[in-house]
Amino acid sequence: MDLLLWRHAEAEDGEDDMKRRLTERGEKQARTMGAWIRAHQPKDLRIIVSPAVRTQQTAEALKLPFETHRKIGPEACVSELIAASGWPQAPGSVLIIGHQPSLGRLASLLLAGQEADWSIKKGALWWLSSRVRRGDSQTVLRAMIPVELLD
Repeated sequence: MDLLLWRHAEAEDGEDDMKRRLTERGEKQARTMGAWIRAHQPKDLRIIVSPAVRTQQTAEALKLPFETHRKIGPEACVSELIAASGWPQAPGSVLIIGHQPSLGRLASLLLAGQEADWSIKKGALWWLSSRVRRGDSQTVLRAMIPVELLD
């Protein structure tokens, strides 16, 4: 299984966290990374997105069908992200468009074996794969792409 973690692009400040919109820079970040993902997407990609406005706007820039999953919002915990994605047994691939700190904590759990406050930059993509080698389950970091590298 491939699991792609895409943190929403840059968003405006605001009191209502769920209604914060992307900035002009954030819209450009989302379009840039969205184009890269479309060009390199794995087969059978399922896209799940937080209900927050900024993640919805990020997903719309991808120009692919997606589903909104209310349990992966800004306050989501790692177990909710794992449940929503079906990691590591789900067929095909899953792209989660979500938030910090849960995306970074999920990446640290899968790659280092314990939750830690790893930072995923706004607009960045982390691409992980699960595999079994000699009977051992492994997580492989296939790519980590900050959007600035694609400009």
